[in-house]
Amino acid sequence: MIDIRPFKSLGGADHGWLKARHHFSFAHYHDPSRMNWGKLRVWNDDEIAAGTGFDPHPHRDMEIITYVREGAITHRDNMGNEGRTEAGDVQIMSAGTGVVHSEYNLEDETTRIFQIWIIPDRRGAKPNWGAKRFPKEQRGDGTAVTAFEVLASGRPGDAGSGALPINVDGAVLAATLKAGQTLVQPLAKGRAAYLVPAKGAVTVNGQAVNRRDGVGIVDEAEIAITATEDAELVMVEVAAE
Repeated sequence: MIDIRPFKSLGGADHGWLKARHHFSFAHYHDPSRMNWGKLRVWNDDEIAAGTGFDPHPHRDMEIITYVREGAITHRDNMGNEGRTEAGDVQIMSAGTGVVHSEYNLEDETTRIFQIWIIPDRRGAKPNWGAKRFPKEQRGDGTAVTAFEVLASGRPGDAGSGALPINVDGAVLAATLKAGQTLVQPLAKGRAAYLVPAKGAVTVNGQAVNRRDGVGIVDEAEIAITATEDAELVMVEVAAE
């Protein structure tokens, strides 16, 4: 099954400093048919104005992954971590037993991010934060792209891959495709995937998907993605239940 969610159909909010679109029910947006996709609970498409951001606030028992699309985000938390994550790179925060953090756009331009929350496999884990550069040029150099790059993962098979660790049997992946390129990704039984083109347009198993649309995929043996325009893709793969 493939569930395409056009960008214009997403929930949203405009706080002035923050323009947010919600792929799943979040804050004041509630849609009982869009509560989660397997263990994927939140996918927010956020635009944060220059010099603003999220003031210190708490989380617990959630895996929170931030993929920076444009600009940069600066993180601080009560564990003493501080870091700046730039476009194309990713940061993870395992909230576990509890963490207080802030996320600010200290740049002179709007920062655009995907904020992704995944339900962990167990509660009460030790909190953790990390960030890593993933140069986009390593994902697509004009030659054939044969696989997604694993950015963050708790899947057993990804141990030692260099991906940032998260406390769930799931992964956050990315790929950059040139127009006309096709990437085929297997999807095991009992697994679910959610894909969003950060840029460009693609077809997914023959169905058209535009920039910032969401695509939920389950009960498909493989996912065939063909770029109809140069495309930057982010995908989460998790347990379907």
